[in-house]
Amino acid sequence: MKHLTLTIPDHLDLDERETKRFLAAKMYESGKLSLGQAAELAGLSKVAFSEILADYDVSLINYPPSDIPKDAAQF
Repeated sequence: MKHLTLTIPDHLDLDERETKRFLAAKMYESGKLSLGQAAELAGLSKVAFSEILADYDVSLINYPPSDIPKDAAQF
């Protein structure tokens, strides 16, 4: 696993736990991480992580609309 160090201005007062959760949610939303990978980054179980996604305006169902016609053609 890689480690990333960020230098944050003092006036931002970011909480490490909250920052990890936000980053994990947004990376899940963009498709860069699976649900399991994002949950691990956030330090949560998959169930707990799926429950906090709404806090970051991220849907649990991460299915791009562009895939619908392709998938429908298979039926």
